[in-house]
Amino acid sequence: MSLSFERYWNAFLDTLMMVGVSGGIAFLAGIPLAVLLIVTAPGGFLASPRINRAVGSVVNGFRATPFIVLLVALIPFTRIVAGTTIGVWAAIVPLAISATPFFARIAEVSLREVDPGLIEAAQAMGCRKWHIVRHVLLPEALPGIIGGFTITLVALISSSAMAGAVGAGGLGDLAIRYGYQRFDTEVMLIVIAILIALVTAVQLSGDRYVHWLRSR
Repeated sequence: MSLSFERYWNAFLDTLMMVGVSGGIAFLAGIPLAVLLIVTAPGGFLASPRINRAVGSVVNGFRATPFIVLLVALIPFTRIVAGTTIGVWAAIVPLAISATPFFARIAEVSLREVDPGLIEAAQAMGCRKWHIVRHVLLPEALPGIIGGFTITLVALISSSAMAGAVGAGGLGDLAIRYGYQRFDTEVMLIVIAILIALVTAVQLSGDRYVHWLRSR
């Protein structure tokens, strides 16, 4: 069964929508979460072992849950937030919830690699804690954060395809409904080719931006 170009294009746009919106949410929520994990860790300038352990446990719990399991478990919550459990916007909810702790841990590693001497120097100059985060931690860790965000987007592309198994739409839905269920090898191969091209474009763009940040 041969599908029209329009079907592939609409599925591609749906995938971009899912990845773009959920990725944006993960970026905006993941960085504050990573900063919180860093500053409340032992030795941080807002050290609080209880808060750090509590937040870390929640993050680890979501990271340890396979996406397909999380997708099903969050159906009641998704219905409340999106008003539906199928379609692009319904998929964005579990995608964002899954990607946020994943990205937060990657960003945390980048923040942890910032030279402690820079933080001590800023403290010696009387900088406020927020200024240290804004003007020292985040700028110094930015290349690593962007590199981690690129990895997160690639993971989201994979997860968005998996979400097609529950009628989320996008390229994954196209591959499952037509390529798998109707045994149409052509559709499956075309979808795989599009996904490979999309992942390659995202990875190359992210790598170039990281290279530009480090060469400034």
